[in-house]
Amino acid sequence: MSETIVQSVSDARIEIDLRNGARIASFAVGGHELLVTAAADPLRWGLYPMAPFAGRVRAGRFERDGQAYHLPGRAGGHAIHGTVLDRRWLQEDDSTFVCDLGENWPFAGFARQSIRLKEDGLLMRLEVHTTEKSMPASCGWHPWFLREIDGSSALLDFHPGYMYLREGEISTRTRVEPTPGPWDDCFGDVRAAPAIRWPGILTISIESTCPYWVVYTEPEHALCVEPQTAPPDTLNNDPSSVTPDRPLIADMALRWNLDP
Repeated sequence: MSETIVQSVSDARIEIDLRNGARIASFAVGGHELLVTAAADPLRWGLYPMAPFAGRVRAGRFERDGQAYHLPGRAGGHAIHGTVLDRRWLQEDDSTFVCDLGENWPFAGFARQSIRLKEDGLLMRLEVHTTEKSMPASCGWHPWFLREIDGSSALLDFHPGYMYLREGEISTRTRVEPTPGPWDDCFGDVRAAPAIRWPGILTISIESTCPYWVVYTEPEHALCVEPQTAPPDTLNNDPSSVTPDRPLIADMALRWNLDP
């Protein structure tokens, strides 16, 4: 069975890399590649799912029911972006993929991702399941959009109501007015679907059921607009509880319009 799944519809084409987190390894519209398609660090390319936590976990430590847990640090000593982004996923059907949460997560469970390319957009669903006891969780997606496409520089259309103050690399739960950027920050009360426009090429909007967005605009070659079910470090800040009969579910739709 192939470990690269290709879907194409009209002027759009995606490649799903099952060996590397069932990530979107390539996303082309109208012949234009939209994503960073390779990097030495698996955190820094493609469009990958974040589960069973999204963003950083301070020092890789959290507590649950009075018991302390430790997660491997891979970003300045902090755990980051879950445990499934660089694991091999299995194919359930032509558009659904599953992966266990791995030995680095202290609870038994799995993630399921649905990826469907349609005429009206790229539709994605991410589920986090536990197979035993209740566990904390958050999830989301991390796209690495190219800063420049065929000489056209990206313009971000993003209107949040507030941002969370950061202490170092970790988001607190203190809300402040959004700063001008550049950003590596979490935002809430976003008033419309974020969009990225490459003038003369296309515009892509990012719709999601997730109420929080991390936006990373510091790199010169890329920008990231990441929908998340909870802010970073949520394992230490009142996380959602997943039970065997109540998984955590998030949806995202990427929709595009080619410029005339």
